[in-house]
Amino acid sequence: MFWVTAVFAMILIGVSKAGFGGGVAAIATPLLALTISVADAAAILLPILIVADLFSLRHYWNVYDRRSLTLMIPGAIVGIALGAFFFGYFSDNERTLKVVLGAISLLFVAYQVARSFMLGALLKSKPSALAGVLLGGAAGFTSTLAHAGGPPATIYLLPQQLPRQLFVGTNVIFFFILNLVKLVPYGALGLLRVGNISTILILAPLTFLGVQLGVWLNRRFSDRWFTYIIYAMLLVTGLELVSGRSVIHFFVP
Repeated sequence: MFWVTAVFAMILIGVSKAGFGGGVAAIATPLLALTISVADAAAILLPILIVADLFSLRHYWNVYDRRSLTLMIPGAIVGIALGAFFFGYFSDNERTLKVVLGAISLLFVAYQVARSFMLGALLKSKPSALAGVLLGGAAGFTSTLAHAGGPPATIYLLPQQLPRQLFVGTNVIFFFILNLVKLVPYGALGLLRVGNISTILILAPLTFLGVQLGVWLNRRFSDRWFTYIIYAMLLVTGLELVSGRSVIHFFVP
């Protein structure tokens, strides 16, 4: 089951990095955490996310909003430090980590459901510079725990009403920098293990296929129904992580 979920997660990471399907890559960590520990899931995914970022950078290099990055990155670094502290403090309590990861997954789905209702209010006024720093911090924290920093970043970037390519490019650059910074606390916490290298080498090339697929889909199709399906899967995965049992048990005694 690990390899089935891992291959699927890698394709979704690549597709998301290409700007298709919104934040569908948020399902990657929770999905892997169903079959391995949260720490191993996060550690395996980080180098792969960086590889996927590199594949995406060639499509969006020099396409970003400088002011947004200047505000968000300092806050994100503080958020990464707080996330690393949390990770280290609960490193021996796998159940707590799974519940927190599941809760982040459910909050992510809740945000996506509420997003259409929030959109009008968000677009009416641009967030302040302080909001950019704070939302960057929130993105850094959730990204450290679950590689799911998309919603806070989107809440800040969306009201800027950037052209789609500029919006996607800013996201790509922002999370590429975040993922590089996350290598430091992950290494300090002992999450980056030599034993994972072979797994990473096998899975990483799949993100390239995902990026190419995402770029192709981005130019030809709406991501609406694709996104709905993935978020439904994320909802189920989040419920399983929080409850500690298969969701089927909610319906079959």
